[in-house]
Amino acid sequence: MVWQGVSMKVSVIGTGFVGLVTGACFAEKGHQVLCVDVDKNKVDRINQGTSPIYERGLDELLKKHIGGRLRATTDLHEAVHGSEISMIAVGTPFDGQHIDLTYVRTVAQQIGAALRTKPSYHLVIVKSTVVPGTTDDVVLPVLEEASGKQAGTAFGVGMNPEFLTEGEAVSDFMNPDRIVLGGIDKASLDLQARLYAEFPSVEIQRTNNKTAEMIKYASNALLATMISFSNEMGNLCSSLGGVDIVDVLKGVHSSRYLRMQLPNGEMYSPPITSFLGAGCGFGGSCLPKDVKALVAHGAQLGVSMPVLSGVLDVNRDQPQRILALAKRHFPRLAQVNVTILGLAFRPGTNDMRESPAIPIVRGFLKEGAKVRVFDPIANHEAAHVFGKDKVEFSDTLKTSLEVAQLVVLVTRWPEFQEVPKLLKGMDPAPVFVDGRRMLDKREFQRYEGIGL
Repeated sequence: MVWQGVSMKVSVIGTGFVGLVTGACFAEKGHQVLCVDVDKNKVDRINQGTSPIYERGLDELLKKHIGGRLRATTDLHEAVHGSEISMIAVGTPFDGQHIDLTYVRTVAQQIGAALRTKPSYHLVIVKSTVVPGTTDDVVLPVLEEASGKQAGTAFGVGMNPEFLTEGEAVSDFMNPDRIVLGGIDKASLDLQARLYAEFPSVEIQRTNNKTAEMIKYASNALLATMISFSNEMGNLCSSLGGVDIVDVLKGVHSSRYLRMQLPNGEMYSPPITSFLGAGCGFGGSCLPKDVKALVAHGAQLGVSMPVLSGVLDVNRDQPQRILALAKRHFPRLAQVNVTILGLAFRPGTNDMRESPAIPIVRGFLKEGAKVRVFDPIANHEAAHVFGKDKVEFSDTLKTSLEVAQLVVLVTRWPEFQEVPKLLKGMDPAPVFVDGRRMLDKREFQRYEGIGL
């Protein structure tokens, strides 16, 4: 069946990172989209064409489609009645033991209440990351109770996980490597397939909801494992002497399993190899939370997960490696002028959730160091994170380095390629600690790096 060019009416509940990107990108694909949020200020900003979050390319999409195929509202009832599909894209915080489903339950109840008075069939899709079983065992019963109707007859229920990288989410959505559709029945899956009809060359996997939920967690757990594996190897290399993890992983990357030859003879390394690199740890809103949630979920089922528990242990301890490297040159860090470069957990975003920069900055402050920080876009967020901590913020890369005795690179911002040039001529030369092994060690007089 060919569905290309079919415009659908979609409501997306939640205008955070996932919800707003999803809504804007579906509008770009030709659908009519209503974004729903309880925060009127966010809704007003979106309707003015301004994104409340920083995400490359998102402002351009909002300006292009707001007032046309895209609109924001606080009226969830209106949105459900005015659409064929509702996507739940609200937050699922993790408290250390359980995923908090408060927002998911609330939205499911509100959608169900709206469905009570809607005569036509409607599809409800869970887009939020939830542990396996949540869509069928939590969302579906709430919808049935609130609507007074039966799933599979009056409405469908599906689970469509997102695979978006912060900083590159718009590109990831518009050029996906896969689309996973979970559903309770053929009707739920078919309607989702229509929604994604404008992605004709992308492989689509149809499955049940629980499997779709598990695919999301397994995907993120794999990436986190690759990072912690690389860091564990790097920590061993630093103890061996005469071995650099950069050289080791270069050899690993050359494996036929991780590299291929294109028809023109050029060698190509797939993007996943970027996760095989030593550094100061992973952060963000997904990897730490999802791996912790999966381990906790396994424990509740009586299934121990020693591999993923080890992944978390390595990641928890990795920021302390930065302080250990610094203390090779400054046994006492009190009153040492330290510059931290990069605060966001990755380049391309201002998100500082679980960023390794947080324990690194606080570790230096605890040692009594004078800490100056710089991030191209996350300084404002960092001011909220550090609050009354005695952190000095620099507006430019150059000023952040002016009095530095010790410079620590935490985030792979491309702007930091200029650091060797800016440090050249400083006397005495600052110690440079490369927490991402991003820069060439030969460019520095005094260099330390993870895994060296």
